[in-house]
Amino acid sequence: MNQETAMWLSFDRGRTIGKSGSETGAILLDEEHANGARITLEGGGRVASFAITCGIYGWMVHTRFFASEKEARRAYEDMKPALDEIIRSIPLESDPDHDKKIKATTQRIDEFVQRYP
Repeated sequence: MNQETAMWLSFDRGRTIGKSGSETGAILLDEEHANGARITLEGGGRVASFAITCGIYGWMVHTRFFASEKEARRAYEDMKPALDEIIRSIPLESDPDHDKKIKATTQRIDEFVQRYP
């Protein structure tokens, strides 16, 4: 297991699997990042066959829709390292370059949303 993988753990010890998610589908995968993010894959939702909802606590929430499970699962795995990169860019309040780094974090979030529409 690499360090990146170790940062993502099953959300609520897997108790959400099979329950209804934010897009009204059954949760298939649900993980939380150790530093404050979550990514969830649902199947059978109201808008599309599959949906991924991800967010960085206090920063953003983003949802994507897919026709196939294979495509959704691939996207789910592709998005996790990109979310990790954003999380790592969030500065501490005490950072002397806080304002500059906040702008860079916001830029990364914008790029993420563009990359994963």
